[in-house]
Amino acid sequence: MRVMIVEDEFLIASLLEAVVHDSGHETLGPVSTVEQALAYAPRADIALVDLGLSDGNSGHLLARRLIDRFGIDVIFVTGDPGSLPYGFDGALAVIAKPFRDEDITDALQRAIDKRSRSVARQG
Repeated sequence: MRVMIVEDEFLIASLLEAVVHDSGHETLGPVSTVEQALAYAPRADIALVDLGLSDGNSGHLLARRLIDRFGIDVIFVTGDPGSLPYGFDGALAVIAKPFRDEDITDALQRAIDKRSRSVARQG
């Protein structure tokens, strides 16, 4: 799977990148703005998205675009899970920082399982 990392903190992005690679997946990014994320989106299967981006945009608005326009599975990784707008749906998981590697790998596995079920229904 190709996992896009949308995170503006270098250390967190590096940690996420290492977990994704160790899980056997390819990473795209890391990127830190909506514009960069949308450029990578056509090649991504899953996106790990922070709620606060370096360009001042909201990760939840980016997530809605990734889900609706590209069909990308979104997993939020945020220091403030309570800032997600009430009633937001579509994300597979919301993981609080600091995270454990298992939190990320478990969420990635849920995304893979969801995609497998979807392909099985279509096939």
